[in-house]
Amino acid sequence: MRCVIARYPFELTRTGVLASMKGVRPELVTRESVTIGRRRYPVTQVGQVLTRQDPRDFTAAEIIRAMTRLGFTCHDRPGTTAVDGRAPLEVASELLGGAGSAAA
Repeated sequence: MRCVIARYPFELTRTGVLASMKGVRPELVTRESVTIGRRRYPVTQVGQVLTRQDPRDFTAAEIIRAMTRLGFTCHDRPGTTAVDGRAPLEVASELLGGAGSAAA
């Protein structure tokens, strides 16, 4: 798939992205992220590896758009996954014996 990132054309494929990110250790996710294989990478790290450009040269939206078109799952922010149908805050509160705890 042809896409333009930071005004430069790139020919990206799903298998090419998987191969490029193989062996790359994910940095700490604090903002937008993308799941590649079984790992969740910050969007800026993925963009940096794929384009070999400084992260200041492209936007997260450009990388998210390209990764979405290739079929990868993109996430808005970290820690939004529910555990057993409960929000992470509810689980933490129960573990700490908070007001929502069943042990009270």
